[in-house]
Amino acid sequence: MLKTRSAFTAIALVASLALAGCAGDDKDDPISKDNKPDEALALAKKTLDETSGVKLSLDSEGLPDGVSGVTDAEGIAVHPAGFDGKVTASRSGLTVPVDVIAVDGKVWMNILGAGFQEENPADYGAPDPSMLISAEDGISDLLVETENLEQGDDVRGGANNDEVLTEYTGTLTGDQVTRIIPSASGDFDVTYQISSEEELREVAVTGKFYPDVDSMTYTITFSDYGKYDESDVKAP
Repeated sequence: MLKTRSAFTAIALVASLALAGCAGDDKDDPISKDNKPDEALALAKKTLDETSGVKLSLDSEGLPDGVSGVTDAEGIAVHPAGFDGKVTASRSGLTVPVDVIAVDGKVWMNILGAGFQEENPADYGAPDPSMLISAEDGISDLLVETENLEQGDDVRGGANNDEVLTEYTGTLTGDQVTRIIPSASGDFDVTYQISSEEELREVAVTGKFYPDVDSMTYTITFSDYGKYDESDVKAP
């Protein structure tokens, strides 16, 4: 009987250790519920500010045809201030993909294969993309400036939809959102998605980005934290 009881005790101990190990490795654990919303967003800002670089994509929803503005963008953004990627811009009724490199306070665009020329992104209704993940006056500052902050649901997300992300909602002012689109004005609703690793995965901002356009949404996603650095962005 003693031998049998010892065997059951050993099995139970092994099982409990195995379950503890699995729980510790589970990517699906949402961000700690012990963190208040402002604390969770402050941690996400810290993570974004301290990474060497990320893959970034931007998508629009509700931008009417014929309006000059940014339709979408994708590339790598690195600290302290660099971007290399492609931006699709609409101007004078034409929508064209533009190769963009931004570094050292300058922005170069290759429009319709004409070669890289230094340009002012504001002429296209766009910000300097090298500043999007800047630790000062970049998107990460929005995380700690958001008002009326509330924690929302846990949702599936990530590159393969294999993460559980925690949503946070709040409001921003047009002055704050000009970091994304320079012509933004009025009040904006914002939703963030943050991973259990305290990484900002997505920010969706809804409001009036352009003077002649009703409320629309820009969604920016972040992935591949730390896989890029300033050596990946070179002036043309």
